[in-house]
Amino acid sequence: MSLPLLEQLIEAFRVLPGVGQKTAQRMAYHVLERAREGGQRLSEVLAEAIEKIGHCVQCRDFSETEVCPVCASASRERQMLCVIESPADRLAIEHATSYRGVYYVLQGRLSPLDGIGPRELGLDKLEARLAQGEVTELIIATNSTVEGEATAHYLAQLARRNKVRPSRLAQGLPLGGELEYVDRGTLSHAFGSRSEISE
Repeated sequence: MSLPLLEQLIEAFRVLPGVGQKTAQRMAYHVLERAREGGQRLSEVLAEAIEKIGHCVQCRDFSETEVCPVCASASRERQMLCVIESPADRLAIEHATSYRGVYYVLQGRLSPLDGIGPRELGLDKLEARLAQGEVTELIIATNSTVEGEATAHYLAQLARRNKVRPSRLAQGLPLGGELEYVDRGTLSHAFGSRSEISE
């Protein structure tokens, strides 16, 4: 016997990250009580997105076309390739910086315990791209987690093997931050990565 529709709806909302039983229940009740039209629109757009959004063949970002708009753009600098963990990282970089190179989206990070190795991250495709000789700098922009650092190390080795200069995003103290509120790991890393002040 199948679950009643209301329970199925609550369970369906729980597929979202950070949504537990209570939040899913609130969402389901809200859609049914106050936003049936919005819920209908959500279901239509969700179904269409799942059907039509795939991955760019060049960078692995989400795309409705075979090659995403960033990779297809003639104005991007193809010798600079920024490796990121997720499509959300690309959006953050695009909104906060003037970076005009291209990207490679891992869709994760190395995590042997979770069964995520180089193959799952498409690193064979990345190596083939580096071997073509167009890329001169591989900008490694993985997160500062244990897995992110392990992934960065692997990527740097991959770049050097293909005679590409690897670089890592600078990390440390936030702009406008006060030392007493900075966590120990960040402060330690900032001290270890300090550089000379030029005149």
